Amino acid sequence: MFEHFKSSESQIEKYHKSAMRDLKIAADSNIPEVSFRFCYDALLKLAIAICAKNGLRVKARRGHHIELIKKLSFYLNDAEIEILANEMRSKRNWDLYGGGALISSKDAEDYVKWVKEVFQSAEKYFSQKQLKLYLRVDKA
Repeated sequence: MFEHFKSSESQIEKYHKSAMRDLKIAADSNIPEVSFRFCYDALLKLAIAICAKNGLRVKARRGHHIELIKKLSFYLNDAEIEILANEMRSKRNWDLYGGGALISSKDAEDYVKWVKEVFQSAEKYFSQKQLKLYLRVDKA
């Protein structure tokens, strides 16, 4: 599902900025379905950025969203990510393929709030990862 791939820092930054842009759209929208969809996309894009930071690139195959969610949960050391993100994935799939899922304003607000918390954890992770890279260079 993943292949080893050395992404440039500028590519990782592009992934991260794209994720941040989607989160901003989710937070700014007054339409619950828009907030929800962009929130889910932001989470996946964040997972792509974190995987890239760890030398991995996802291959677009059946189930790759599940694997991205697992990796995000693993790298951020937070099992709740896998649970809630898979809940979001199921709702997205039901909305897309099953005739529609209703996302309330409250649900959308809760998801946006939670995804913002995941992004905060990711910012700490990126900072620590950068520090570890500098420390490794200093030891060489």
